[in-house]
Amino acid sequence: MAGTTPPSSRNVELLLADDVPNLGKRGAIVRVKPGYARNYLLPYGYATVATEENKVAVVEHQKKLEALEVKRSQDARKLADAVSKYSVTLEANANTDGHLYGSVVGADISKALKLAGYPVSTEMVQLDGHLKECGMYTIKLKLHPEVLTDVKVWIVPSSNK
Repeated sequence: MAGTTPPSSRNVELLLADDVPNLGKRGAIVRVKPGYARNYLLPYGYATVATEENKVAVVEHQKKLEALEVKRSQDARKLADAVSKYSVTLEANANTDGHLYGSVVGADISKALKLAGYPVSTEMVQLDGHLKECGMYTIKLKLHPEVLTDVKVWIVPSSNK
């Protein structure tokens, strides 16, 4: 078949502006068929043409993101070190056997840590379920995708009955 071009040369090179399932992450340079680019990726804003200027801008942006991620990781490690030395005490309504009338959830632990000056969101608290009895628990905190730590949580009966 003389005169036909190889399939790879008919592909269009694009720069992804957003994560696209089964194609790539934001900032990736991909080669796709012209129809896919023209009818889906470009009109919906998922990609842009991969000019040299755009490629340079993406590299610069990715360097900044990497530096920011390193800083976040370092901050999370510092926070993990501080939180691991702290213990949270929560008062809850309980019967004489130590069973709580309600339960303690991640939001309660997060709120107590924030009051103590530790910026821990509810999503960072890794509970398997609700805490329904008085006692001491070791709770995992996921402060960053690479940073896990533990915090001691004491649940004591409320003194105002």
